[in-house]
Amino acid sequence: MDLTVVAYVIYLVISIGLTVWVARTLSRNGRVFIGDVLQGNEKLADAVNHLLVVGFYLVNIGFVTLYLRSGETILDARGLFEALSVKIGVVLLLLGVMHLGNVWVLNKMRRRGIMERRQTPPVVPQAWTTPAGA
Repeated sequence: MDLTVVAYVIYLVISIGLTVWVARTLSRNGRVFIGDVLQGNEKLADAVNHLLVVGFYLVNIGFVTLYLRSGETILDARGLFEALSVKIGVVLLLLGVMHLGNVWVLNKMRRRGIMERRQTPPVVPQAWTTPAGA
């Protein structure tokens, strides 16, 4: 009996389930970083967070569907588990890379925002001084 179709169904269910779980986790916890970067602008933070989640879904589910095809016919349970472990392992690696990429970008944005806030003087300057030698 050919178990290739069974492998496809199991692979899709697990991969899409993992993608949804990671996206929800990133959305829920990443919103704090985005809010900090955008200096408390809640509406903009929600919009950016939603756009990041949509992009995450598009990239990951697109990869999962493109990676669905298998060149081998799966004939037994051992072959089924081996095929699934390779495919799901690659999807998990992609999800991990996407997660680390998101965290890296959000941290970069957060650090830039912190630096910009530190450069702003606490009060408006009262007067100007002419440069020496002018």
